[in-house]
Amino acid sequence: MTSTTKVLAACVGLLASTMFTVPVSAQTPEVVPPPRQFASSTEHYEYLYNLYDGGTRHTDESVPKWEGLWEPSYNNIALRGGVSPFFVGGEAPPGLRAGGEVAEGILSPEYEEAFRQRRENMLQYNEQPYDRLTTCEPAGMPRWLLEPYVREFVNTAHQSWWLNDLANDTRRIYINQEHMNIDGSHSPNGDSVGFWVDDMLIVNTVDVWPMDYFRGYPPTSNMFEAVEIWQEHILPNGTRRIDVQVTFYDELGLAEPLNGVYTFIPATAQQQAGYRIRHWDCDSNVQVRSEDATTTIRLPGETELSWHEMRNPDLPADLPGQTRTPGELDYDFGGFDELE
Repeated sequence: MTSTTKVLAACVGLLASTMFTVPVSAQTPEVVPPPRQFASSTEHYEYLYNLYDGGTRHTDESVPKWEGLWEPSYNNIALRGGVSPFFVGGEAPPGLRAGGEVAEGILSPEYEEAFRQRRENMLQYNEQPYDRLTTCEPAGMPRWLLEPYVREFVNTAHQSWWLNDLANDTRRIYINQEHMNIDGSHSPNGDSVGFWVDDMLIVNTVDVWPMDYFRGYPPTSNMFEAVEIWQEHILPNGTRRIDVQVTFYDELGLAEPLNGVYTFIPATAQQQAGYRIRHWDCDSNVQVRSEDATTTIRLPGETELSWHEMRNPDLPADLPGQTRTPGELDYDFGGFDELE
């Protein structure tokens, strides 16, 4: 009996609906929702922690190793050229292009309208003309789960370090620890804690900056939080895949919690080439917004306000939850006078 089977077998008699493992024979994994609805990510996470009696206390020798290079694969939240709950019928436009009809009732009314505005602003350029990554900002959560770059996962008994090749964007998950906001403010990837249940890692993330699900997709607010369940599978053909069952919470941005699944597969070509993640340096390509709401290169000596000093300037000026941390004074999103 495998370690995963032991965990699942122990759960069947307790509550069948708490099984999170997706059949590994599935080509595209199904979304496995939580056993019931929760009011917050904290309630969700604490329920799972109590359900599994605090989980498995691994040592550095026994903790699951997700070695090698990985890259994002299928997901059902913001597929580039697939399905997404944010569009009517799940029919997202291919690539990052404009088009598609915004679905009703997934986002809160204010954020749904903001998303419509973002999609309308894309029509002229057939893409979202502004993106914070152009100023070397990290993708942040939840976009971190989908950015199409190389990943490395380093699991130890007390921390997990998840490295994204893009923008030195590393997530740190503190195992069997409490949340700590020692800075008193939010950050791009927030604060993540987790616990193992044999080979499953359950993670709770809070205190996240307002970010995006992906370029051209809806924004999140500074109330965004998440519960993730990570597990590696060996598929019938012998290849490895990491499945990530997620529940996103955002009391300002979502009408109700949103469930989804993301996957990672080995980055075979990069591994064969002996690729190594290096420091991401884009100082030579710092971009700022122009008067027509696109991006342009900031020349040496110029001091205009850059994109990363404001949040989502293509969204409504009065959209709540767009300060980096709740309670901060809002930036002026409405115009470009400060650049003149």
